[in-house]
Amino acid sequence: MASDITLAGLATLGERDAQYVISHIRTIPGFPKEGILFRDFMPVLADAKALKLLVDALEQTLPVPLDSFDAIAGLEARGFLFGPILATRLGKGFLAVRKAGKLPPETISESYDLEYGTAAVEVETDLVKPGMRVLIVDDLIATGGTAKAAADLIRRAGGSVVGFSFIMKLDGLNGLEQLGDVPSSTLVTMPA
Repeated sequence: MASDITLAGLATLGERDAQYVISHIRTIPGFPKEGILFRDFMPVLADAKALKLLVDALEQTLPVPLDSFDAIAGLEARGFLFGPILATRLGKGFLAVRKAGKLPPETISESYDLEYGTAAVEVETDLVKPGMRVLIVDDLIATGGTAKAAADLIRRAGGSVVGFSFIMKLDGLNGLEQLGDVPSSTLVTMPA
């Protein structure tokens, strides 16, 4: 395993299976702009064994007890891929946190900064019920802007954010620090 990769929750799988999953994560330099290392999880989805192992690790490393949340919110786009699978396994509902302008019903919106620009996310106003406890799931945390914006949306809609579950943390960008004291988990740390 590369020395610049730190196993966190992925270590629950054991060395051989953790390496198998990591071998399916591609790094694409210079995308979406020069200086960015894009971490591509699509090869994990394309391999049944890698996908199962990854979801197993997500389930085994929940940052909060299973009975402490009602739904999983997945962040567009790759949180849409892993969030529903995990929600189905855990018997929870799934909430989509979309990029701005993608939802026809009434929404609330929150702007945030990316490591390479700005954007906004939205959630349908009637999906988050008052008092709903939500675990936010995404593939990656970098600067924390998207996850923080999603948490702010859920809170504004009347829900509470009980935790964050990420597949990968990019080292050196301090994204988890942006989320305050809400429990979080990651499966692997890679350099930004």
